[in-house]
Amino acid sequence: MTAPLRIGPYAIERLLGVGSFATVWLGHDETLDAYVAIKVLAENWSHDLRVRERFLDEARLLRRLEHERLIRVHTVGELPDGRPYAVLAWADGGSLRDRLAAGEIPASTALRVLGEVCAGVAVLHRHGVVHRDLTPGNVLFRSAGPDDPDAERVLIADLGLAKALAAASGLTARAGTPGYMAPEQDDPGAVVDTRADVYGLGRLGIRLLAADPVGAVPAGPDPGRHALDIRLREGVPPAVAAVLGRATAYHRADRYPDASALHDALVRAGAPAQRVFATSGRRRYRSRLVGAVVATVVAVGGVGAEPGGAGSGRPAVDTYTSGPLTVVLPEGWSATGATWAGQYGADGEPEPALIMSPRPRRWAADPRLPGAFVGLSAATAARTTPAGFLAERTHGDCLPAPVRNTRRAGVEWTVVTYRCDRGRPWIVEAAGLQPGHAALVYVQIVPPEQAAAEFVDTLLAGVRVG
Repeated sequence: MTAPLRIGPYAIERLLGVGSFATVWLGHDETLDAYVAIKVLAENWSHDLRVRERFLDEARLLRRLEHERLIRVHTVGELPDGRPYAVLAWADGGSLRDRLAAGEIPASTALRVLGEVCAGVAVLHRHGVVHRDLTPGNVLFRSAGPDDPDAERVLIADLGLAKALAAASGLTARAGTPGYMAPEQDDPGAVVDTRADVYGLGRLGIRLLAADPVGAVPAGPDPGRHALDIRLREGVPPAVAAVLGRATAYHRADRYPDASALHDALVRAGAPAQRVFATSGRRRYRSRLVGAVVATVVAVGGVGAEPGGAGSGRPAVDTYTSGPLTVVLPEGWSATGATWAGQYGADGEPEPALIMSPRPRRWAADPRLPGAFVGLSAATAARTTPAGFLAERTHGDCLPAPVRNTRRAGVEWTVVTYRCDRGRPWIVEAAGLQPGHAALVYVQIVPPEQAAAEFVDTLLAGVRVG
């Protein structure tokens, strides 16, 4: 293959890799003295409109998500022959495939890398995207920067097969990489959701952590009824085997619901030896924690005034009612009625919710604001417990404190507090069943920075269902 001299404004240095659908070149921006990776659609696919659109979809998706755990796209262009190309950030540390080919990665490092990959995939899942092709070649490393030359970021790449969850079923072609592809991905008509990625992450974990990755096969003749026989490398906590076994369950209903849940299971399993993300000082695979995403809601009116108070732990002087929900407002807070996006009752209508904050209409978008989301769901109460619901709503980029229970105003609340290094420093998740009501009450709280220790329990005590 002859290297082009230039692609757009970039001088081409060398070939980085060749895939089924694209070729990747190392380019140099002479004006900025910076290197980039330039991904060019393969010539034999240039006239296939479906493949061409998928190539561009990847660039659009990466541009839309724009997250430090995902490979970054700078721009797109077109060659004189009409083939599109995408200019990406250069992962100067190579891929996980390269490192595995060079030799065995220390067990503790491999466990940390797996945790980082889970966190990156969790970003996709929070945005309603399933990757569908998680392999060592799609895990890249990039230097963190001159301020910390010994640190690296782990990046998720190659979203060419990625799909929005709503469109990830009914595919017309087999999609994925054998060995990492979930069983349902081999069925063109199957529903493919976040649990397909959980399977890929589990297989990636087996490759990193098993003593015999090739030998990790179903223990019986029927893969649908037998778990994988996973023997771990020396230095890997024994409980990790069960986590990887569940992640790679043949039936998707038996797996973790998403990458965040798998990450939290790895944290718990690895706790005797280390926390997957608990790092300090300069470390080659140092974690990069980011703030978690606040609950998604849709405002439907009933907006109150928005005073500029900062909030406190003192009892409120007012209440707010939205449908069946009534809350006691902390001082300086107001509220707005909302619906709980993604939660629907038996009648097909969105279930009720409200937001309260010093500025409730800005709370979800402004990490500096304290506030709370309160939602009520009969459908959720019918399918799971408060503790089970909170286990589904983990924050993959944050560290959870142990689950606690507290009884407030006749309600037994299950409470989990998350510590995040970026964005909102603390996020509290709470759920309970209101006496006399067949509905689960969910509260997500971002406390004020200087809130008293009892702020959360005081707020929970003020939640009522009429």
